Amino acid sequence: MSREGHGPRGLPDLHRHLDGSLRRETLEQLVAQAGRAVPHDLEFSPGMGLEAALERFAFTLSLLQTPAVVRRVAAEICEDARAEGVTTLELRFAPQLHGRRGASLEEVVDAALAGLAGRAGLILCGLYGEPPAILERLVDVAAPRPGVVGLDLAGGPAPSHRWGLLDYAGAFRRARLHGLGRTVHAGEGRPPAEIRVAIEQLGAQRIGHGTTLLEEPALVELVRARGVTIEACPTSNVHTGALKSPREHPLPRWLELGVRACVAPDNTLLSRVNAREEHARALEIPGMTPTKLRLAIAHGHAAAFRRAS
Repeated sequence: MSREGHGPRGLPDLHRHLDGSLRRETLEQLVAQAGRAVPHDLEFSPGMGLEAALERFAFTLSLLQTPAVVRRVAAEICEDARAEGVTTLELRFAPQLHGRRGASLEEVVDAALAGLAGRAGLILCGLYGEPPAILERLVDVAAPRPGVVGLDLAGGPAPSHRWGLLDYAGAFRRARLHGLGRTVHAGEGRPPAEIRVAIEQLGAQRIGHGTTLLEEPALVELVRARGVTIEACPTSNVHTGALKSPREHPLPRWLELGVRACVAPDNTLLSRVNAREEHARALEIPGMTPTKLRLAIAHGHAAAFRRAS
């Protein structure tokens, strides 16, 4: 599978998290090796909320604490994506969460890159609430590794966080200087002002979710003018409570207004959906047509992060 894609004959998937997209059989094997059991409520459910959804990652992360396992899961995700018809793939994860058994940040990132073997671009995620120094460190690790194509800010803000969105602007500016793509989880059922800050202050080229974009018409114009691509994940948005139903997703309206948007599954294990199924669900949204879906697919291929060699 080539990360460059093959146009509309294949699907793009620019938003898939490693720690939420293990194969079920791999999960069960890792759990058995650890002498544990899979929690009965591990998978996401409609309306559970973002905080509850984020808590589910604690279990999968506990199984992904060696470079060997990270490499294996990254490789399997590439194989699964290819079987789903994906020809442009990016995988993202927060390597700082995978070294509890002593592996360095570099070792964890290199393990993921080895698993991808050039079949996908790798995006490193900082997390809302983390010290900005962690994102700076991610940029340091990414800079000499061309297989790392981007920087992300994932999760969501909380009142208890010491650091807010603007505090990560320095790291994102450095990412740009190193030729890294920039994407930010923003406006996921939260005020659209997040999206504006992500674009204007962090230099985001893509926005993860962005479900509240249409609440601010001037922001729609900014997104169009800057050529920002919105990574739409309808199934995930229902699980986090940003939407009540996938059919409420604003994707068709975005496309009608000239907003660049693509479709992605977010977490194939936890949300029980793959890229092919997510694109099929997108087509069921009222106002969506095959022509609009082809446009979203083209936007996805075009928005993939690419670093100069």
